[in-house]
Amino acid sequence: MNQKDTPSTCDNQLGVCGLDPEQQYSIKRHKPIELYTFIDPLCADCWAFEPMLKRLQIEYGNYFRIRTLVAGRLQAWNVCKHTKKGLISKKQALASIWEEIASKTGMSCDGDVWLEYKWQSPYLASIAIKAAELQGPQAGVRFLRKMREALFLNKQNITEESVLIHCAEKAGLDPIEFKNDLSSKTATKALQHDIKTTNEMGVDIVPTFVFFNANVEDDGIKVTGNYPYKVYVQIIEEMLGFKPEPSTSLTLEAFLAQYEFVATIEVSVVFNMTEEEAEKQLKALVLQQKVEAVPVKYGVFWRYINN
Repeated sequence: MNQKDTPSTCDNQLGVCGLDPEQQYSIKRHKPIELYTFIDPLCADCWAFEPMLKRLQIEYGNYFRIRTLVAGRLQAWNVCKHTKKGLISKKQALASIWEEIASKTGMSCDGDVWLEYKWQSPYLASIAIKAAELQGPQAGVRFLRKMREALFLNKQNITEESVLIHCAEKAGLDPIEFKNDLSSKTATKALQHDIKTTNEMGVDIVPTFVFFNANVEDDGIKVTGNYPYKVYVQIIEEMLGFKPEPSTSLTLEAFLAQYEFVATIEVSVVFNMTEEEAEKQLKALVLQQKVEAVPVKYGVFWRYINN
């Protein structure tokens, strides 16, 4: 894809802005596929896709690099829902939708959060993702996860600055630098760049995934919404022109050590086992004092104990 008017400090491959040229060069790695993931910070369906994305990264991560783009258009803020009693409020509709997503996908969402706060614009949460990425791509990934946990599991209002700073601290970011970057021109430019790309690609629903191969002149393959895992694998095969062998070297304990806090469904999807079998293996690790169970509104999350 040809991007026009790309800011000189923005790296399309890494999906971050604010890196100087030497730093960009030092961390680039050649991978044949770019995966653009279009999200919004308050999107429950984006959160529900995390198990699938983890499996893709673990099995085929040698073949693609992920770029996270904040779409800047959250359908949730314009949602309405009818019931037998008539049209309900936007907050009630959102709460109901989240509960449905949680029960259907296994990734817990507590919809009551919509009823407990006076919500502000999602802009601050969106710019926070870009601010976190200024401390490095992996810092951005960790921050996004902590922000989602705060919202979906802990019922915290991520449109408030204090909550976002706490998420940055939990993700191991420099909180002072993060706070400064929330109002920086660099983070603002990065978000504007994401929104421009969203518009150019005609993305109007999140999550949306666009796969590009090494030839930037070729059209990408766009997938909107969540599909069975085999669909994404088939796209990767088509992009590569051959059938890659999935990596199978990661053990359950290594997976828990890497991600630290995961849902039963994430273990189930990543290791291609039933939720019952996943829970059985996780409970065995609890007995060995290697993980602890953290019950949530829908199901259980598991925290790795780093001795």
